[in-house]
Amino acid sequence: MLSASLNETVAEGGYKRIRADIIFGRLLPGQKLKLEKLKETYETSVSTLREILNRLASEGLVVAEGQRGFYVTPMSSGDLKEIAALRLLLETHALEQSLEKGDVDWEARLISAHYKLSRMETVMANGDTSQTEDWKRYDWEFHQALISACGSRLLMETHAAVFDKYLRYQMVALSYRGQIAADEHKRLLEAALERDQKTAKKILHLHIHGGVEHALAREPSLGV
Repeated sequence: MLSASLNETVAEGGYKRIRADIIFGRLLPGQKLKLEKLKETYETSVSTLREILNRLASEGLVVAEGQRGFYVTPMSSGDLKEIAALRLLLETHALEQSLEKGDVDWEARLISAHYKLSRMETVMANGDTSQTEDWKRYDWEFHQALISACGSRLLMETHAAVFDKYLRYQMVALSYRGQIAADEHKRLLEAALERDQKTAKKILHLHIHGGVEHALAREPSLGV
C-alpha cells in the first residue's frame, strides 16, 4: 500500500509540474515531448510519463499520435476565440448564480482576491515582468472568487480547466493590457458587490474579448 501511495504521489506531482509548464509556456506549443528527456527533467519513469501525457491529452493540452508520440497542443487564433467564447459562456452563467447567492463570506473572498490582483497589476504596470506567473495566479484567483458562490463544484472545475487554456495564450503572448484590464477588474468587483448583473456581465464580456484581441495583436504568429 505504501508503494502504491508513493507512486500515486510521484505521478500526481509530475502531472502538476508538466501541466504548469505547458500552461505557463515553459513547454512551447507544438514542442515534441521526448520521453527520455522528460524522464530526466521530471524524475519519473517512462511508464508514469505516458500516463501523465495521456491524461493531459484528455484535457486538450497534449496531442498523442500513436507511434509519433506526444507533443504540446499547438495554438491558433481560431482555438483562442473558441476557448474565450466557452470561458465567457461558463463564467457568465456562474457569475449570475454567484451574484444571486453570494453572502458576506463570498464578498470577503472577492475583496481579498481583488486586493492581491490589483497589487500585482501595479507591479506589472511598472514594467516588472519577473512575477508574471504570480500575476496570472492572482488573476485566476479573482475570477474564481467572483463565481465561487455559484453553488456548483462541477461548474467551477470546468471553468478552471477552460481558464487554464485561455491563460496559456496570455502567457505565450505575455498579454498584459495595463490600466484597461485593471480598471475592468475594479469595475467587475464593484458591480458584483452591488449585485448589478447587467453591468457585471457587460464588463466581463469586454474584459475577455479585450484579452483575446490584445493577445492576437501581440502574437500574430498564432495564425488562423
